[in-house]
Amino acid sequence: MCGRYAASRKAEDLVQLFDVRQWDGEETLEPDWNVAPTKEVYAVLERPIRGSDDPAPVRQLRTLRWGLVPSWSKSPDTGVKMINARAETVRDKPAYRQAFAARRCLLPADGYYEWATAKDELDLEQQGRRKRPRKQPYFVTPVDGSAMAFAGLYEFWRDRTLPDGDPGAWWVTCTVLTTDAETAPLPGAGEGPGPHALAEIHPRMPVALPPDRWDTWLDPRHDDPEELTALLSSLPTGRHRAYPVGTAVSNVRNNSPELVRELDEPEIGTLF
Repeated sequence: MCGRYAASRKAEDLVQLFDVRQWDGEETLEPDWNVAPTKEVYAVLERPIRGSDDPAPVRQLRTLRWGLVPSWSKSPDTGVKMINARAETVRDKPAYRQAFAARRCLLPADGYYEWATAKDELDLEQQGRRKRPRKQPYFVTPVDGSAMAFAGLYEFWRDRTLPDGDPGAWWVTCTVLTTDAETAPLPGAGEGPGPHALAEIHPRMPVALPPDRWDTWLDPRHDDPEELTALLSSLPTGRHRAYPVGTAVSNVRNNSPELVRELDEPEIGTLF
């Protein structure tokens, strides 16, 4: 899954990296080292410019709320439960089907956090000596330091309790697509303590699309389900590394570059 990630790049850098053609300079976010559900996040998407007579989609950088609210939802409260969508079934699920066909986006990130349960903590839980085992956070990030581009979907939701023209009447929300975590060896993983593969940390991971798939994924004129589904599979491996970080990231109130600092060894027990 993807329940927390880091996104520190400035909007100006994202505009250049993703070849963005339209960006409202007032939609600026501060670097966020602990992005959590319901927060505002940057998203790259393609759609016609509002108020323009030209129907051609234009690549834009927008700020969206993380946690997708379907257009037909009676309440926005469902968003917090829909931060992720499974790539294997997204084309068929009623909550995501329409967005998958026409409202796809990329969510830029430095990397994402995932939590692994230490072996000795599991032992304590099984013995009944600890009801909720502590977990060690890991940060997964590109080996070359480049940006990750999570495959995402976005949706519009109208708050019918507010009048037309109210700036809060429309919600634009998004979700991150996930897939089975890689079982291929992590770059640099030796014979010692793990993790040796992303799947050892968690069975799921966000779909991080390589640059050669960005254009097709973003273009709403591409609507063939088979073609779109294929973009989410057979992803190249060996692009990411994973390392332990401090447990401070587990508290969403903490937010600083220190959260992604690599530790020499995990803070919590023996994990692998």
